[in-house]
Amino acid sequence: MDMELRHLRCLVAIVDTGSFTDAALELGTSQAAVSRNLAALERLLGVRLLHRTSRDVAPTTAGVQVLARARAVLAEADNLVREAGTGHSRLRLGHAWSAVGRHTAEFQRLWAASHSDVDLHLVRTNSPTGGLAEGLCDLAVVRAAFDERRFGSALVGWERRYCAMASDDPWARRRSIRLAEIAERHVLIDRRTGTTTAELWPERARPALEHVNDIDDWLAGIATGRSVGITAESTVTQYRRDGIAFHLVGDAPRVPVRVLWRRHDPHPATFAAVALLSELYGERRRS
Repeated sequence: MDMELRHLRCLVAIVDTGSFTDAALELGTSQAAVSRNLAALERLLGVRLLHRTSRDVAPTTAGVQVLARARAVLAEADNLVREAGTGHSRLRLGHAWSAVGRHTAEFQRLWAASHSDVDLHLVRTNSPTGGLAEGLCDLAVVRAAFDERRFGSALVGWERRYCAMASDDPWARRRSIRLAEIAERHVLIDRRTGTTTAELWPERARPALEHVNDIDDWLAGIATGRSVGITAESTVTQYRRDGIAFHLVGDAPRVPVRVLWRRHDPHPATFAAVALLSELYGERRRS
């Protein structure tokens, strides 16, 4: 006999209601069925799960551990059913750092107005594909390289690059910075999801690089004044922080902004999202 969810539901119901009788009422079944399911679970696990007296029911030491796992399994099963039930009525847009920058709020408002039947959720995941490869989202906004064989993609816009520095850095009083100047500084980069690589500079004129794993670590390191960083324009609007200043790197190549989706299973709203984002970035270019 294999373990089934009904076995776990009976255990949880017995403990939560305090009796087999009430558990049966809770589950809409007979007291005999509750007893059979608990007995089957105890046989499968090879341990006694409950202390039973004429007055109450309490989990054994093993029962406490199994109960905690049972609650987690049942919650995940319920989430699975809920996810399948919502189907395409929800669109999860993943990103690693800064969503779509200055367009984020407008994108959310316009989407709600024009696609009220599909709820939009932004999901931040510190992965190169913004959570798409991990199954955490339906679409992802990325600004770095990705596996083009695995994912479909569309270019929706371009963003300028900015240099991030401590607000008391001597450069903080300037309007713009050049790449060659940055090569003389210590540069902090997120090698996993960031947009800056050593290839921004000629091979013989590259800065000293230090790696971090998350934007919060990146900002914290820059705030110390020991390092600077280069980032896409979206970071400037989404991560304004005390102690950090951003200035344009005028001679740096712009950052491509792409939307990714699973090539063989795109969400039905994929191309509507791509069209809206392309329009928003296009309006920026025309303004």
